[in-house]
Amino acid sequence: MTAPLTPPHQPPPHDHHRPEPLPALPAPDGAPGTATELRQSAVVAGVSVVAGAVLGLLWLWLAPRITLFSDGKAVFLKDSEGEAAIGTDGTFVLIALGFGALAALLVFLIHRHGGVALVLGLAFGGVLGSLLGWGVGVWLGPERDVVAHAKAVGPDVPFDAPLELNMWAAAMLAWPIAAMIVHLALTALFGPRDPEPEDGPWPPAPKTTAS
Repeated sequence: MTAPLTPPHQPPPHDHHRPEPLPALPAPDGAPGTATELRQSAVVAGVSVVAGAVLGLLWLWLAPRITLFSDGKAVFLKDSEGEAAIGTDGTFVLIALGFGALAALLVFLIHRHGGVALVLGLAFGGVLGSLLGWGVGVWLGPERDVVAHAKAVGPDVPFDAPLELNMWAAAMLAWPIAAMIVHLALTALFGPRDPEPEDGPWPPAPKTTAS
């Protein structure tokens, strides 16, 4: 009498050569879908644009003034060696850098998951906010028609020159660059981490062959 054989269509009861499947990685907790990320990105960009008006008001308030005067025939700088023009650009850039860093911090605190869409919303909103801030400062600032302003105040009467940005490109990019750098740094340092797969026992158990 012989022992029953294993049917050919069934695997052996103890197959030590079959590799065990790796555990599935769970999805990050709280990660939103693509539609939600796009909606959040649009909200971030919209709020940034509105904040650009505050940027313009702060620039108008804090920027140093360039003083002009007229002799009745031409307009001259009252202080030809002054650095007010550089200070005007520097003031705008510093305020924009602060707005970009603050926007990135707020977005990270509200949306910890991060995501490319949020970074793009910060960058796009920063550019639009800077454009709006520049427009608000120029519009609410001193008269832009220097000749008409000089005629209105009369000869030898000092008046403020209009607000201008000589480093226009750098001023417009300060906000979005600061926002992207700060947000990416915060996400890398404090953002959620994907769970690592569990390793098997080490050292691995020796393989045995069925007799």
